[in-house]
Amino acid sequence: MILAAGRGERMRPLTDSVPKPLLKVQGKPLIEYHLEALKCSGYERVVINHAWLGQQIESVLGTGERFGLEILYSAEPCALETAGGIINALPLLCSNSKDEMFTVVNGDIFTDFNFETLPRFLSEGVEAHLVMVDNPDHNPKGDFYFTGHGLDPKQGSKLTFSGIAVYRKSFFAQHRSGVKALPPMWRTAINQGLIAAQHFTGQWTDVGTPQRLNELNKKINGSR
Repeated sequence: MILAAGRGERMRPLTDSVPKPLLKVQGKPLIEYHLEALKCSGYERVVINHAWLGQQIESVLGTGERFGLEILYSAEPCALETAGGIINALPLLCSNSKDEMFTVVNGDIFTDFNFETLPRFLSEGVEAHLVMVDNPDHNPKGDFYFTGHGLDPKQGSKLTFSGIAVYRKSFFAQHRSGVKALPPMWRTAINQGLIAAQHFTGQWTDVGTPQRLNELNKKINGSR
């Protein structure tokens, strides 16, 4: 699943007329980099949620045929936040009893992460697997403590959540649909020892502001 329903307030005025995942890096919409990477890693079906200017996303990406993927859309009348969007899309993500796990990616990050490095199966007692990155300048204190294999309430190195994760369907089973954020659910699960993690040190940018988008484009141009 690619999360693409946010309004992109910090990206205004760019997002007044274009949804954030369609903003371009080197002439290509951010979300298309994810689709290409997922395809290269063996994914076949992608669910994209949207709300603000969501029809633009559907018009640009279509059914996914040009990416070699099947794209399904989970339209939201108003943005349901991260957890709410996932819960709303569960019937598409887990359409049969065999679909117990799925990958979720934030639509507004730019990365060269290899999705093949994600676990195909989560160990017993693990409900989610988060990819962590070194703390960027805009989040110097990090999000969670990383122990080398999981997340801990108090011990380890403080790292930042990348926006990439694998979840069991059961992680969301006890939660009702509606507007709901993920961070409180993560914290509860971390306290219960239910979240595994890995540390990614490659290219990663949270494209959250016009300045970061400009810096990213300049950085890529400079490396060529």
